[in-house]
Amino acid sequence: MTELDQALETLRQDSNDGRNQSKYYDLFLNATFFVPKLDERETIEAGGENAEGQVLPIIIESEGNDYLMLFDSRERMNAWAESEVDSVEVPGYVLAATTMPPLHWALNVGTPYAKQFLPDEIAWLREVVEKCNAAAAAELAEETG
Repeated sequence: MTELDQALETLRQDSNDGRNQSKYYDLFLNATFFVPKLDERETIEAGGENAEGQVLPIIIESEGNDYLMLFDSRERMNAWAESEVDSVEVPGYVLAATTMPPLHWALNVGTPYAKQFLPDEIAWLREVVEKCNAAAAAELAEETG
């Protein structure tokens, strides 16, 4: 069980405690996730062109929603895929800053610690990241100015 798993368990037990939410989301934003991606051959077979350095993550459709698959370990990702799969490692704060609606996230699918993130929740995380970035930029400007 990872620290993120433990925080999710605590959050599930008492989601009304703001400290539990803060801890979970702080851990999420500061963790690095494995995002499974299509390999170059699959991209070409699907009729697409793979531009140099372009990463095409695997998006799964379920019940009319598109989900970006995220895993907090390579082992969990490969267990979900039932084989070794290509991936890219992305920090949680980068995911939050770059994901736009209507995309959902599916974290650690196939484990007891799976969690779905809805677009509103992702938008809130993006706002948190933007506020932190603005505060850090202001602090840096103060120090250098």
